[in-house]
Amino acid sequence: MIYTCPSCKKENTLDLDFTVESYICKSCSMLSEQGKIIKNVRKPTENVVLEVGQKGKLDGTEYTVVAIVVKKYGNSVFWREYHLKDKNLNEAFLSESNGHWVIMFPKEMPKKEFKFHAEFEGRKYRWYESTPNNIDSATGFFEDKLKFSLATYKEFVNGTEMVSLEQVGTDKTFLWGKHVPKSEVKKAFKLSSLPNYSGIGIVQPYYVNPRQLLNVFVVVALIMSLFQFYNTVSRSNYEVFSDNIRFDSVRSKELISKSFDLSGASAPLNVKLSSNVDNSWANIELSLINENSNEIEYTSQDIEQYHGYESGESWSEGGKEKEFNFCGVAPGKYHFSISAQKQGFEQPAGETFYAPNGKKTFSYTGDGFVDVILPSGEKTAANLENLQQNDSTTYAELEEAKAFKLKNPNFSTNIPDTDSANPNFAIQAFWKPVSFWNYFIILGIMAVLVGLNYWGKYLFDKTKWDNSNYSPFNDYTS
Repeated sequence: MIYTCPSCKKENTLDLDFTVESYICKSCSMLSEQGKIIKNVRKPTENVVLEVGQKGKLDGTEYTVVAIVVKKYGNSVFWREYHLKDKNLNEAFLSESNGHWVIMFPKEMPKKEFKFHAEFEGRKYRWYESTPNNIDSATGFFEDKLKFSLATYKEFVNGTEMVSLEQVGTDKTFLWGKHVPKSEVKKAFKLSSLPNYSGIGIVQPYYVNPRQLLNVFVVVALIMSLFQFYNTVSRSNYEVFSDNIRFDSVRSKELISKSFDLSGASAPLNVKLSSNVDNSWANIELSLINENSNEIEYTSQDIEQYHGYESGESWSEGGKEKEFNFCGVAPGKYHFSISAQKQGFEQPAGETFYAPNGKKTFSYTGDGFVDVILPSGEKTAANLENLQQNDSTTYAELEEAKAFKLKNPNFSTNIPDTDSANPNFAIQAFWKPVSFWNYFIILGIMAVLVGLNYWGKYLFDKTKWDNSNYSPFNDYTS
């Protein structure tokens, strides 16, 4: 369609053909009706991002912008209406206010009269506000005469949808509309930028749908419950390792335990250590080794118990047992690497030699002296330079111990034990059922997120209705 402005004689083209009742020239901004010049109209400029003739596809339908109208409420509130037509000349109105977009479609007027609510196609819409307005600026092609007199929009809202009753004099127009994401408008019309958001739009959706989030979390919780149930019924708490170990067998070396298998889902491996400590201590170093991956988990545990009588009262602290977990152990084949020490059974720090009769231990200090240690733990220092002259017996025992070590390098495992009442320690390991802690923690987090989402939506909706005199959050006559 080619339309020639009767005022400036400029030709204006449109890739559609329909009856034009009113036309506002984009060149001279002159309004003409049926070829008759009427008046000059302000040209829409501020925040106008589309042009007459521009095409875009929304919801699978290609539309052409045929006109642009800027409406004004009071002296400071403006919104933009882009009049659209598809190839079959069906109408739609793309409205933008404060960066929020709504597409509206003309509909037949509902037969039922409404005051505070409107019913349309089985849905009930709540009265939001009545907005008196008039045309501030306009341009483009119009099928009807433009009415510059005061108009009234009566708007009703249900979530992201709305219906609107527009009345100019006795003429009424009924429209249904819905929220359009800013990104869709940008993509549809291939725009580089759009007006920024300001406030909350009248049919703007909440950022996350609480019901959808709840449904997703319910499905996730059911799947988690099924896995938890399977892991629980397929597993039981059973002993996978048990042994009594002499301290003297791990005094100067590590003991490699027999292998054991862990099957099922990842779970804690519970370990119990016990030793007959009595006013003494013991230390057990334990490494859990995965034979498939060679991954190692290490721990050092002290077992100590002390007691006595002081100021007329007895006291005690510690105990003969220690219990702990290797957490989140995956299924597989494992073994322990074990070493231990106990009070009175410490390895001397320097180079050490043991008398064959087990009565003395000789430990070089590195400064010209040797510590002579008796089975009781009593220690004396001897000067190596004159030991032979001053203490021939001790010197002879030292030489004998040095010679004996050459012939018996492992004799240190059989050195005298000053704490003979506590010769060994026990280790037990239990493959425990799958822990419920993570399960309940995740469920708790999901419940909190759902609760926060519902609370956030409540605040969002309350803010959305702050500009309405008929807010559902306030009492009014319904």
